Amino acid sequence: MKQLSLILSIVAVGLAGIVLFLHIKEKQPSPRPVVTAPNGAPVFAIAYFDMDSLENNFQSYKDAMGRLKTKEENLTGELATMEKSYQKKIAEWQQKGNAMSQTEAEAANREYQQMQQRYASRKQEMEQTLETYKRDELGKLRKKLEDYLKDYNKDRKYNYILSYVPDFMFYKDTIYNITPDLIKGLNETYKVKN
Repeated sequence: MKQLSLILSIVAVGLAGIVLFLHIKEKQPSPRPVVTAPNGAPVFAIAYFDMDSLENNFQSYKDAMGRLKTKEENLTGELATMEKSYQKKIAEWQQKGNAMSQTEAEAANREYQQMQQRYASRKQEMEQTLETYKRDELGKLRKKLEDYLKDYNKDRKYNYILSYVPDFMFYKDTIYNITPDLIKGLNETYKVKN
């Protein structure tokens, strides 16, 4: 009887140990199984970077956006100056008002139509210039990023490197987040080149 009680106690302690072990193991994340090719290289790996963080912390991007803003302000200033001169001319016509002859009124109307056309044409030209400049700057930044990522991934650790976009991805495992490495490396490269 004493031995039965001892055996049951040992079994109970053993079961309690197993339950405790399984409970602790359940809390810890299990290591990721890595599928490897015959040569030992991982078959498929994806990394990502947070585009918002990159834009907020990559100095070259911030500088490019600063240049873009300056260009936009210059173009907006030019349009404002043009509009101001046109408003001045219109105010002169309004001052003359009824004192203008039929011929003068027709000439003023033609000139007003030409001013509107020049303004609209210049505004469209400036918008196109600004859009082209923006596209070129973003293209240069994309090229820098692609070149850096090629160098970063020269060991072929990742098959794909994606930019994180909240509306596109619903889950991301931070173990594959390369944003800090990317920002650090890109900024170091940018400092060396400038």
